[in-house]
Amino acid sequence: MFKKKLLVGLLATSALLSACGEEQAAPPSMAPEVTAVTLKAEPVTLTRELPGRTNPFKVAEVRPQVNGIVEEQLFQEGGLVEAGQSLYQLDDATYEADYESARANLLSAKAELNVARLNAERMAELAGTGAVSKQENDNAQAQLQQAEAAVASAEAAVQQAQIQIRFARISSPISGRIGKSTVTQGALVTANQTAALATVQQLDPIYVDINQSTSELLSLRRALAAGKVEEANDLPVKIVLEDGTAYPHPGKLQFAEASVDPSTGSVLMRVVVPNPDHMLLPGMYVRAEIGRGMRQHGILVPQQGIARDPKGNTSAMIVNGEGMVEQRAVEVSQTIGNRWLVEGGLMAGDRVIVSGLQKIRPGVPVEVTEAESESAPAGNEVTAAGGDKSESVAAPTADES
Repeated sequence: MFKKKLLVGLLATSALLSACGEEQAAPPSMAPEVTAVTLKAEPVTLTRELPGRTNPFKVAEVRPQVNGIVEEQLFQEGGLVEAGQSLYQLDDATYEADYESARANLLSAKAELNVARLNAERMAELAGTGAVSKQENDNAQAQLQQAEAAVASAEAAVQQAQIQIRFARISSPISGRIGKSTVTQGALVTANQTAALATVQQLDPIYVDINQSTSELLSLRRALAAGKVEEANDLPVKIVLEDGTAYPHPGKLQFAEASVDPSTGSVLMRVVVPNPDHMLLPGMYVRAEIGRGMRQHGILVPQQGIARDPKGNTSAMIVNGEGMVEQRAVEVSQTIGNRWLVEGGLMAGDRVIVSGLQKIRPGVPVEVTEAESESAPAGNEVTAAGGDKSESVAAPTADES
């Protein structure tokens, strides 16, 4: 009996020692591997992307200045015309006749002036010898002046007749692209009629009219006043076409209205854009990226490193100085490419985890692989597409993963 109990005790001790050996031989748990980006401060140009419509640089509605029948159309509809180029020829036979009549009246007035001048000279000589009275001499001098006035009036009539003939040939007031003609050969047109014969539009350069809300304008001014943003003047304006492609020629902000449109609560801004190929046509919808300020020490964080909870709060997982995961509340505002502009919660030198988020939780140690910080395109231009942070897609939180 004693031997049996001793054997059972030895077996139990052996099993216990074996279990302890297995526990000691078990490998230690490995820290999860993550990829992190070390943030750094860099100059960032703040831009705002706003919708706009194109408008012609100049518009001229061609109207007749004299009455007449359209004799000939001298342009190709939809083509380019130069300033002063003839567009329509009206029947000018009546105006030619008026011109010849005015010339004849001028010749008659000049003949009468010659007679009056000779008569006035004779009267002046006779008045000097006392052969005629002073009254007769004064009358001769007055007749000379009347003849001179008649000649001036006849010359003005000739000029008027010439103008009528010139107006019978209707010319383009500006250079540009002309639209369709509203009249055809044989149509009767009248001076100062309300309907335009055609419209000429100068399209190079072209205007892009955009609107900025007063709330954004006030926010920018507060940031400038607080010293968070430096004013950036004369920055080129990038134009994005309706299909999302970039227009090759940058524009320049010409002016901003000094008043607010009460119906929209926005301020009109006008951009002048080169249009040598006439790619932009009046009435097109485009988007304009306008530089509104410069942040000298901006912090940009990759979008995959920012998580958003159902309440819209944003946070980031960072690696602290002890190599442990730490969750930090972050405030972001605008996007540039695939990066957020940080307004608070992060600073230069922080290591933000961008990969391996599904394997970690706050407080656990991690093995960190450093990722190269992505450079911002086009001079770190930050574009706020809509001003609403909820429009952008954020990485899932650690809990959601």
